Amino acid sequence: MPEIRLLNVADSMDLCFRVDELGLMFALLFASMWILVAIASIEYMKHEKRRKGFYVFYALTGVILVLAAFAANFFTYYCLFEAMTLLSMPMVLNSRSHESVMAALKYLFYSMGGAFLTLFGFFLFMTKGFDLTFTAGGCIPESAEFGTLELVGAFCMVLGFATKAGMFPMHGWLPTAHPVAPAPASAVLSGVITKAGVLGIVRSIFYCVGPDRIRGTWVQYTFLVLSMTTVLMGSMMAYQEKVLKKRLAYSTVSQVSYVLFGLATLEPVGFIGAILHVIFHSLVKDTLFLTAGAVIIKARKTLVSQLDGIGRKMPITMWCFTLSSITLIGIPPTSAFISKWYLAQGALDMDIPVIRWLGVVFLLVSALLTAGYLLTVSIRAFLYGEKDESGTEKTGQEPVTDPGLLMLVPMLIMTLLSVVLGIWPMGLSSKLLELTKILF
Repeated sequence: MPEIRLLNVADSMDLCFRVDELGLMFALLFASMWILVAIASIEYMKHEKRRKGFYVFYALTGVILVLAAFAANFFTYYCLFEAMTLLSMPMVLNSRSHESVMAALKYLFYSMGGAFLTLFGFFLFMTKGFDLTFTAGGCIPESAEFGTLELVGAFCMVLGFATKAGMFPMHGWLPTAHPVAPAPASAVLSGVITKAGVLGIVRSIFYCVGPDRIRGTWVQYTFLVLSMTTVLMGSMMAYQEKVLKKRLAYSTVSQVSYVLFGLATLEPVGFIGAILHVIFHSLVKDTLFLTAGAVIIKARKTLVSQLDGIGRKMPITMWCFTLSSITLIGIPPTSAFISKWYLAQGALDMDIPVIRWLGVVFLLVSALLTAGYLLTVSIRAFLYGEKDESGTEKTGQEPVTDPGLLMLVPMLIMTLLSVVLGIWPMGLSSKLLELTKILF
């Protein structure tokens, strides 16, 4: 594909863009999710202050994300990645409360810390004379020396981008930022912006360093262990969390690390499962956060224990929540079942005796915990009776209903897609299979 060069900063440091298959896939995902959440936010943001400022930063962040998907080299992607952090931070502190300001600062500090790690890796490779133009399979020549220092650089790049993806031990910003941000901001932070970290890792491993250079090294083993730990830890934290949006935030910590685990296998099947889970998790988690936002603006409830009987008052909202939850658990024939099947197969394809089996066990245990922390919400919503603090049935309250069409339609579209793509996944799978043939 032809390249578009906008600016030359220094030798081998150009702002340059190019359309490739991976970038086009991520750009379509970013743009579609951003538009759907924007439509749903119209009703939600009526209940928030500083709407104009929110939408300015929301629009700018969306544009930067799409541009980042088309970055032709590491320098361009890094610059846009940093801009995305700075432009998305104001959405977290939109309410200007003490909690939101502290959460936004935590988001900024974690993100900048991860970015500095990535920058260290970038400069290390640049001093070695490597031209980090994205090339399928890796841009570093096979004849080039690749020793311990280069492995450290590769690990720093992966760890830096994994901070945005919420991998342990850099996950702390997610459960802090999500509860205080407006629901549309939480939706895109979880469903879209974390995927920018995933894209950075894909570009680093499969388009710069090359998977063969880190396969069987301590970089792969450490990446596998950290991602597996995060999968299980995030699910356990979500299971015991009482605040709905914070529970969904810990769920994101776990589910995005499913993606990282698939990438860390360095196997074609694992890669396919990882990218499929990127798409399916975006659909599901955007829906779940929007349903949580609908409950907040319509019923003024934020705790899981307050949701008893709400499914009878907000049936469409809670059915979207329930179907999306079933998808995220991985119950067939929903979409996440397909991605998790590929992830498990990718783990078994690894030639690492202990981790190949342990990874599958972690995925299964996490799926059970996911059922525990999501389906309990649906059970409360539909099967429990609404009770007040003293345990008696509530009477004489203002009617609580589903939100308007502007919020319901995007939720319904994403819920439908998350189910339908599991029944007919072959289009996506075949495209990714073709991509793996040039990456591995």
